[in-house]
Amino acid sequence: MIELKIETVEVATVVELTGDVDASTASEVKDKILPLFEAESKMLLDMTNVPYMSSAGLRMLLMLYRQASIQQVKLVLVGLSEEIADIMEVTGFLNLFTTSATIETGLTALY
Repeated sequence: MIELKIETVEVATVVELTGDVDASTASEVKDKILPLFEAESKMLLDMTNVPYMSSAGLRMLLMLYRQASIQQVKLVLVGLSEEIADIMEVTGFLNLFTTSATIETGLTALY
């Protein structure tokens, strides 16, 4: 099970994920986040409370990245665990995203 908490902080939409992103939750996450994309908007995806991400989660991130690129949405991933960051680095996904350790530094990265 995964929980999403959506709020606006300054000029950015912050989506806080809590739980594993895997085959059973990745499509739900994608379906809730994609409608939030607006042309040239700013979004932080707070993954501080995501302990595990499967290949389905990586595919979901790739879909978000592609859609963000099309709509010119600035997307920053916040609080990646060392394990998830390592997997993303090995697969080349880390190069696609701007990442940040905290919401505060993530907001700075949006500008």
